[in-house]
Amino acid sequence: SRVIYVTDAGQASHFAGVFQVAQRAGWIPSHCGVEHVPFGLVQGDDGKKLKTRSGDTVRLKDLLDEAVERTEADLRQRLADEQRSEEEAFIQRVATSVGLAAVKYADLSTNRITNYQFSFDRMLALTGNTAPYLLYAVVRIAGIARKGGDLGAGAVASLTFSEVQEWALVRELLKFDGVIAEVEQELLPNRLCNYLFELSQVFNRFYDQVPVLKAEEPARSSRLALCRLTTDTLSLGLGLLGIPTLERM
Repeated sequence: SRVIYVTDAGQASHFAGVFQVAQRAGWIPSHCGVEHVPFGLVQGDDGKKLKTRSGDTVRLKDLLDEAVERTEADLRQRLADEQRSEEEAFIQRVATSVGLAAVKYADLSTNRITNYQFSFDRMLALTGNTAPYLLYAVVRIAGIARKGGDLGAGAVASLTFSEVQEWALVRELLKFDGVIAEVEQELLPNRLCNYLFELSQVFNRFYDQVPVLKAEEPARSSRLALCRLTTDTLSLGLGLLGIPTLERM
């Protein structure tokens, strides 16, 4: 019932003509819709189409490999600074997951019609609207479970909220269905990215300003339920973008 063609914006007029001819020829069933989903260019620092120094087209595999290598180097430096010791398998798993996620998210978080400049430094940053920032929010919530917070799927008899930050997080969580409907209608993945970024920011303010594990009941259970709903929403949203989450980074 819905056929979506995803190509660069330069082919927009071509598809407009193809669709008109197909309609007049009766090749498109009445119950079926056809849509062209155009996307812009990936540019280098010079604002021109991304190319190698020799002028060749950059291969996606090379970009992904470099993203993973840079992530691994950053991770090893962070472990050294924090005097943490991790197994090699952990380092490789995190570097691969975060590196690939960073490139995917950088592409999807930009309005697909707009050209954007490719920047490893920006997409691998732990701050701002990036995959590492969102993945770290999920890791923070997983840390609550490791410290003894029950993030299981058990239902809470009654939810009790009294803090401004709690209500802000509740309101943000309730926007998820509407955002998914918008993305499905308008075919703009950046809408979902923006929502997940906002949700992460609201959660981090909630977590930094409101005690969770040290709270008394019934506030403790209610706040743990908010944490569980947040990590479920972030994981689902990132999953829709093709990005798996991590429990530790």
